[in-house]
Formats: sequence, C-alpha cells, structure tokens
Amino acid sequence: MQIVNEYLSTSQSAYVLSEKYQISRRRIAEWIQRYRLNGIDAFKPRRHKRTFTTDFKLSVIDYYQTHEDSMAEVAARFDVLAAQISVWRSQFERDGITALKSHPKGRPSKMKHTKKQARQLANKSELDRLKEELAKKNQELYDTKLERDLLKKSLSLFGPSKPERKPK
Repeated sequence: MQIVNEYLSTSQSAYVLSEKYQISRRRIAEWIQRYRLNGIDAFKPRRHKRTFTTDFKLSVIDYYQTHEDSMAEVAARFDVLAAQISVWRSQFERDGITALKSHPKGRPSKMKHTKKQARQLANKSELDRLKEELAKKNQELYDTKLERDLLKKSLSLFGPSKPERKPK
C-alpha cells in the first residue's frame, strides 16, 4: 500500500519505484491496477478460501475472450489470480463446462453414515422423529394384523394343522 500511495502521490514511475524498493516493475504495476479497480480492499488479506461458481468462472473466461484486456488486467478486474484464469480457460477448452463445476475433494469415505447424514439426524426435530416412529409402528401393526387374518382364514379352510398319528 505504501508503494502504491507513493506512486499516486508523487510523479515517480513504476520503474523508479521498482529500483528503489527492489521489487519488479510488473508487480508494482499489478498492485496499482488492483488498487484502481478495487480500492483498499484489494490489499486486505482473505480469511477464508474462496470458492467460485460455474457462472462466475464462465463470465471471467467470456470477458477475457471478448475484450482486448490482458490476463493480468482481467485478473485484477475480477480480483482473482491470472494463473487461475489460465487454468479455468484450459479446462473449459479441454472438457467443456463440466470441468468448471465444483467437484468433491479427496477420497470417498468408507463409513456407513457420513457426517452430513449424522448432522441431519441430529437436527431433525423431535416432532418429526416421533412422526416417523409412529408411522413405523403403524406399519408393523398392519403387517401383524394381516398375518393374523391369513392364519385365521387358512384355519377355517384347512382346519388345524396337527400331524396325523400312525396306527400302531
């Protein structure tokens, strides 16, 4: 921020500042451009890893391809890294829009219940849990009554099923 302020407040060029601070001219020009587009927020550190939607990635690629701006200028405009734009563009050209969609990271879990399922079970309200339990009990009762009625009908048609005794 100090170098950008010095550039803006004095008539020194980026070349002179690069010599003075031993930083590449390109880096200083990038900082100046980021400041002009995003203000002081361009220099604030991010606390969380950012994730980008497929639509955002497509809009960045589309902007880069339809305008005559350099990749660094487009990166500064959208507040992303130029290397990231290059990766998105090559993925899009190679595999289409599906390559830009977010994919789960890492190896799939071998556990029966995932953390997400455990959270859903824990978050389920007591009323919902009781309703599900009642529905299960009603289904068990229906099945038991059906089985009883089948047994009664078979007894009335075929009689009790006692094994016949052999004569001695």
